Amino acid sequence: MEIPKNALSWFEIPVHDFDRARKFYSTIFNYEMPEEQLGHNRKAFFAFDKHNDGIGGAIVQGSEYFPSQRGALVYLHAGDDLTEVLERVEAAGGKIELDKRPVSELQDLGYFAIIFDPDGNRVALHSKG
Repeated sequence: MEIPKNALSWFEIPVHDFDRARKFYSTIFNYEMPEEQLGHNRKAFFAFDKHNDGIGGAIVQGSEYFPSQRGALVYLHAGDDLTEVLERVEAAGGKIELDKRPVSELQDLGYFAIIFDPDGNRVALHSKG
């Protein structure tokens, strides 16, 4: 098998209250998430560059999707400085579990923080600065 460019090819974050979750993520990222009904599932998509092999994902509401605080941890791109995104989390209905800190003390790998969205999903944010 050829080694892939990225370990992640797509992600989906399950939500109970779709409208609340869409508003939360749209607010913290300052981006209006486009919505689509796919079968019985309702999805809203995060911004990504699909024309240049960008990796995308969505929030999803459906009978097979269950929000969780301790499942897989997805790292969402938070721009050049995740401080701006973190400043909007609590006002948008989320909670900060772990504030901004370096990914590594030894390497320049950027910064991360961990938040809970309004549905209780534990999500990480990552930025270069």
